[in-house]
Amino acid sequence: MPGPSAASPAPATPPGPQLTVRRLMLLSIPAIVIGVISALSLWLLNQIAAQLDGILWTNLPKSLGIASDSPWWIFAVLTAIGIAVGLVVWLVPGHAGPDSATTELAATPLKMSVLPGLAVVVILSLAGGVSLGPENPIIAINVTLAVAILARIAKAVPEALIGALAISATIGALFGTPVAAALVFTGMVGDFKMGGSLWDKLFLPLVAAGAGSVTTFLVGGGFGAESPFDPYGAPQPFDLLLGSIVACAAAAFGLVGIYLFPLVHRAFHALRHPLLFTALGGVVLGLLGAIGGPITLFKGLDQSAQLLADPSAYPPGQLTVILLVKMAALVVAASAGFRGGRIFPAVFLGVAAGLLGGALLPGLPLSLAVACGILGVVLAIARDGWVALFVAVALVDDITVLPMLCIIVLPAWLVVTRAREMLITPDDLARERPGAPLPWDRAASAR
Repeated sequence: MPGPSAASPAPATPPGPQLTVRRLMLLSIPAIVIGVISALSLWLLNQIAAQLDGILWTNLPKSLGIASDSPWWIFAVLTAIGIAVGLVVWLVPGHAGPDSATTELAATPLKMSVLPGLAVVVILSLAGGVSLGPENPIIAINVTLAVAILARIAKAVPEALIGALAISATIGALFGTPVAAALVFTGMVGDFKMGGSLWDKLFLPLVAAGAGSVTTFLVGGGFGAESPFDPYGAPQPFDLLLGSIVACAAAAFGLVGIYLFPLVHRAFHALRHPLLFTALGGVVLGLLGAIGGPITLFKGLDQSAQLLADPSAYPPGQLTVILLVKMAALVVAASAGFRGGRIFPAVFLGVAAGLLGGALLPGLPLSLAVACGILGVVLAIARDGWVALFVAVALVDDITVLPMLCIIVLPAWLVVTRAREMLITPDDLARERPGAPLPWDRAASAR
């Protein structure tokens, strides 16, 4: 999700011929297979993480007679997770793949030997309360699996197209609908060297995303929260001004974290060894979690639902603390060698920012305020207007805010368009790691 620029540079361009009806129908079969495999791998990863979550945050503290929301327990768990992730990155073959701070949503295939270590560190992070989502690693895992499986049984399908379909399928599975994948790929398929119209080029990614989202639904997954808000209703001109203030302020807040990101990344990686900098990251995350409490832990989707379930329970002062702690936790987690994406935590930050904006601007309907907060933060961190619009509408579960958001996104985009992305670039790495790279610095991409 930048950290991910959701519409990050397109994967290697599929060099296919004209997309005839017959070819589209034939390629729909591997697209469906990729969609199902991608959704099931995401579901399996989440199921394992949920089991470990129950052990760490319910069974183990209960058996020890400790409250699971105790600041000391939060600190202990996140410190232990940092050490465990550091050990995997250091010792397991493939070093859990490339540093997620350097990757976007679009992914190239990794070595198959990298996948076990990458899966383990993602599960540890998801279960242990690290403020990252699964999006970047699971896309990399699914691209690698799809290419490894289908390149052998469907040799007529270009490898680059397989990778593109796996990305689309995983996005569909993550968000529980092919709409998100359609929005992301609308900006990417123009680079596909295929004949035909826009919808010819979107056809196969949408087949894969549709298969992924349906499979996710069948296994009980989904995205979004039940909104407590009344529908926004008819647009009001003055709300454009107030909504733009919330969205632009939320985007500017997101940019603060983005500009701190390379500085914090450089500080952690000055330690050079993953066991040191990831363990230190766990300690810092533990301290932040002890300050902010359980609501500032994890990827943020369930915690967003918690905020939305009872907005009045969170006064402006508490929302400000939540925002500051969660942003710090996101920057530290993304900088300290953990593997994960930045979109889901950005959604949580947007919900909190929107609730704060609604509290400070009581004339603005709360559903629109929350949607504008999500729009601003996700726009800054994902750097994709389509995804920001989709997530904002999906989280407040109110389509009537969409006309307003389509206008409010414009000034918010001006805030972020010339800013750096939440991504560690090769130039950043060259400045912080002079000399030969260490094994865990390399992107293990060659299969």
